[in-house]
Amino acid sequence: RRHCHTIVLLLQASAYHTCSIGHIVLDSLASRFNVSFASDSSVKGFKATKHNALGHSDVTITLYKPSKLSGQQAVGLTNQSAHTEALMNISGPPVATALKTLSISPSHMIIVHDSLDHKPMKVSAKFGGSASGHNGVRSIIASLGGTKDFHRLRIGIGRDQSDAATYVLGRLSSEERDFWLHGEGVHAVWDALAKIMAMSP
Repeated sequence: RRHCHTIVLLLQASAYHTCSIGHIVLDSLASRFNVSFASDSSVKGFKATKHNALGHSDVTITLYKPSKLSGQQAVGLTNQSAHTEALMNISGPPVATALKTLSISPSHMIIVHDSLDHKPMKVSAKFGGSASGHNGVRSIIASLGGTKDFHRLRIGIGRDQSDAATYVLGRLSSEERDFWLHGEGVHAVWDALAKIMAMSP
């Protein structure tokens, strides 16, 4: 088995809410790997790297959070919801930069993002396919020249009768927060990550 370097990155609508599911999932993984995030201008964001990951000496995992605007400016935005949506919509360029800088192919990328189509406190893995209406995933596909061949870990948030954009920017319930920080959610994400890594060439 040759050395495998995988990047696990945060992609979710609530870019400003550090208590959102995406941040919690990556912070939980960092804690489990016993690593800390540090700012890195070369990848336009924050990263934490774990060598000898998952008990294998030839496996490296980099956790990555794009910085808020990654050097880009959002123009004409009058409220936080619009600003946050714009951040998600331009998430592709910093992701493409990180892959190039770290010499990682898209097939070794795992995106963590929220999903309205999955029930709260559920994890669903997927490889390839369309963006399924997620603007952040669509931005990444476009920035990678149209390739869809990367992994996604879709974190269920469900939906209600309110406007979808308003809903995804809402606060997590205490039950969901605890589930992803200290409960079975941590183990579910870990297991999904391990299965994806096991399939990596």
